[in-house]
Amino acid sequence: MAIRLNKKSSPYGVKVPERKFSEKSPIEPAPLPEKVVIPLQQNIGAPAQALVKKGEKVLTGQKIADSDKFVSAPIHATVSGEVSGTTMLVNPPTGQLIEALVITSDGEDRWVELNIPQNPDSLSVKEILEKVREAGIVGLGGAAFPTQVKLSPPKDKKIDTVILNGCECEPYVTSDHRVMLEFGEKVISGLNIIRKVLSPQITYIAIEDNKEDAIKHMEDLIASLGMEDLKIVPLKSKYPMGAEKTLINMVLGREVPIGGLPLDVGVVVHNVSTAKAIHDAVFEGRPLIERVVTVSGAVKSPKNLLTRFGTPIRTLIEHCGGMVGNANKVILGGPMMGIAQFDLDFPVVKGTNSILVKEDEPIRERDCISCGMCIEACPMRLMPTMLARCAKDGRYDECKEKYYIDDCFECGSCTYTCPANIPIVQYIKVAKKELAKRVPSK
Repeated sequence: MAIRLNKKSSPYGVKVPERKFSEKSPIEPAPLPEKVVIPLQQNIGAPAQALVKKGEKVLTGQKIADSDKFVSAPIHATVSGEVSGTTMLVNPPTGQLIEALVITSDGEDRWVELNIPQNPDSLSVKEILEKVREAGIVGLGGAAFPTQVKLSPPKDKKIDTVILNGCECEPYVTSDHRVMLEFGEKVISGLNIIRKVLSPQITYIAIEDNKEDAIKHMEDLIASLGMEDLKIVPLKSKYPMGAEKTLINMVLGREVPIGGLPLDVGVVVHNVSTAKAIHDAVFEGRPLIERVVTVSGAVKSPKNLLTRFGTPIRTLIEHCGGMVGNANKVILGGPMMGIAQFDLDFPVVKGTNSILVKEDEPIRERDCISCGMCIEACPMRLMPTMLARCAKDGRYDECKEKYYIDDCFECGSCTYTCPANIPIVQYIKVAKKELAKRVPSK
C-alpha cells in the first residue's frame, strides 16, 4: 500500500476561490489546426534556430529548430505540411519580438519515424538525457526550463530528494489534475526515469487535497506496482502551495537560500505533466509537440484539450463554444500569475497550461494604507509594499539590496490581498526589468 503522509499546510499565501469548473471534463483532442505558428523561443535560455526553410515539406514530430547552447531545447513540427515562412510575435511575458515558423497543414498528420528503443529500461543515464533533450522537453508547470538541464545538476550538488508536483494551485486550471487521472501510469513511469537519473534517497508526490480522486488514483497505482518507497504528500489547498520553494519548505522544512535554487538544498522538483512527457520521450520516442490545456472561465463549455503547439488560442475558445456574457479579457495561464493576451491568434506554446476567459472591470489604484496584509500573505516573507514603493520611486537598487526582490516569484498573493488595489506585482516586474538592464550581457 502506498504511504500517505499527514496533511501539511502553510501559514502564508492566500485562500482563493478555486473555480475548477473543468475538473470533471475528460481530456479530449483539440481540433488539428489548418496552420500552426511555432515560436522559436519557448524555453528559459537560448532561443532555437530554424533548421527548415520556406517551401520545405515537414512531418509531424520532425525537428525544425535547435540550438547548440546547453540551456536550450529543440522544437518540432506539430503538424505535417509545408513551411509557409516566418513571422514575428510579441512574447507575452517579456513584450519582446520573437521569430516564429509558420507551417500550413496538409491535413494528414503524417509522422516522422519515431526512434523507439527496444528495451527502454536498459538505457544508460546519458542515453536518457539525450532522449529527453532531443524530445524538446521543458518544465510544463509554467517555468519552461529545459528538463535535461534540470536533470543534470552540478557534481557538487548532491540531490537526495525528488518531489513530483501535482498541486496545481492556480484557480480554474485542471490540466495536471486530469493528467494524473488519465495518464497516471505514464506519470509514474516518468517519475521512475527521473529517479534513475538522479538517484535520490527519497521521493514524494505532492498533491493538494482538493484532488482527492487524484491522490487515491496515484496511491492505487503505486500499490499495484509495489513501489512502497514512494510517498504521497497531501497538502491543504492554499495558493501558492505549488510554487517550488513553498513546496520544498512544506514537504521537507528546508529553505532555499536567497537567490538560490532547489538543488542548493538537495532537491529537484518536477511537474506531473513533465514526468508524463519524459515517459513519452524515453519509452515511445515521441517529441513534445502537444500538451493538455485547460480552457475555462467565461466560455460555454470549459474543457481540457490535448493541444498541438502552434494552435491559435482563438481556435480553442471557439471549440469550447465561444465566449459568454461580457467577457473582455483572455489570460494565458491562471488568474494569479497568468499574462493577459491582446491577440487571439497568438499560439499555444510549451508553457501554456491554461486559457482563461473572464470579464474584467477597471480598478482604481489607491494609496497604500500600511495595513500589512501583503506582508502576511507573502510566501517568501518579503515586504511587497516596500518593493512597490521603491519601484514607483525608481529606487531599484533598494529593491535588490534592502528588500530581496530576487526572491519574489511573482505569485500575486500580495496584489490579491491589497485593499488599495495596488498592482504590486506589476511594479515588481518593472523593477526586475530595470535591474536586468544593468547586468552586462555575456
